[in-house]
Amino acid sequence: MRVDLLSREYPPNIYGGAGVHVAELSKVLAAHADVHVHAFDGPREAGLVDGVTVNGYDYLDGLEGNDAIKTFGVDLQMVGGVEGADIVHSHTWYANLAGHLSGLMYGIPHIISAHSLEPLRPWKREQLGGGYELSSFAEKTAYEGAAGLVAVSRAMREDILRSYPNVDPDKVEVIHNGIDLDAWKRPDSMDEAEEYFRSYGLDPERPTVIFVGRITRQKGVPHFLRAVAQLPEEIQVILCAGRPDTKEIVDEVRGLVEDLQKDRDGIVWIEEHLSHEKMVFLQSMSTTFVTPSVYEPLGIVNLEAMACGLPVVGSDTGGIPDCIVHDETGLLVPIEQVDDGTGTPKDPERFEADLAAALTEVCSDQELAARMGAAGRKRVEEHFSWESIAVKTMDFYTRVLEHF
Repeated sequence: MRVDLLSREYPPNIYGGAGVHVAELSKVLAAHADVHVHAFDGPREAGLVDGVTVNGYDYLDGLEGNDAIKTFGVDLQMVGGVEGADIVHSHTWYANLAGHLSGLMYGIPHIISAHSLEPLRPWKREQLGGGYELSSFAEKTAYEGAAGLVAVSRAMREDILRSYPNVDPDKVEVIHNGIDLDAWKRPDSMDEAEEYFRSYGLDPERPTVIFVGRITRQKGVPHFLRAVAQLPEEIQVILCAGRPDTKEIVDEVRGLVEDLQKDRDGIVWIEEHLSHEKMVFLQSMSTTFVTPSVYEPLGIVNLEAMACGLPVVGSDTGGIPDCIVHDETGLLVPIEQVDDGTGTPKDPERFEADLAAALTEVCSDQELAARMGAAGRKRVEEHFSWESIAVKTMDFYTRVLEHF
């Protein structure tokens, strides 16, 4: 079986969870099928990479202006590259139109993995302007025409069916994201990790909260920073946050960080992209990971932190409860949200206070944090290995083909 995966991101250009998903999924699927990847950011070197044939495409000359229009130009090029595939599998709206058109063009099943949904990200209008209407059109058209859809969590499946009621529920399968268990684990020796940790002026003897994610409304960074102001002063904070959606949100985050740094030490903001090794160092030296998202289909970063032996404190929304077992691998923070697609907390101050209380609880009890961290590592080993995800995905492909 030849499987063609379509994605905005693929190594070496990855900036979010969907890109990590495609990179890891393609490698494990290569043991079961002839896998071709089609991605943005220009041509790749000829030949196989991790057993995968990789095709890269540049934006078309003459398609200047809105990013959505330029995206559609890449999608049209992808369609030509898909010829010969038995299954086409697209990831995110950036590639959904290419998958939909490929399915029509070649009479093959189009499968979509839902990592996020445009109707639940209305703040994207800040970033895309009128292009948000185009991204929404591409997603809606592709979802309603897909032969099968993969939801990365139970909550994502519910979101798909609520956002797109014309989708047949029988076509939507829940298959979680996975984690590379060998890549994400505490180093055998912590000396180098401690040295790197100290290079930011951080004290290994103090409890530390770490956040990793993009600066976007859905990640809840401003809520987290307001919660930090309520934490005991001995708690340090590492904010690994870059690639802002808009100037407005990065300005808001910068102001909140500067206010915190005026009143307390141990507040470190790392804007540059860190290597995998350095990220593992920082997580392995921290006490707990935090996911304050107001919208999160699953959150691969949760799995990465758990694999490094960290408890996770996260919002009780979206797919986060699929990762965190409350009071076992971390703590879920209640959040009542406005039903307008933005995920905005009905009572932001209450959410921020509850988030601060949960972080304080974990950071104040080293034994509790260690016990939860060990349980988290065990959970990802048992439920989120990429090999098990590959088997489930191939089974879904086979069933879709049988009924196509």
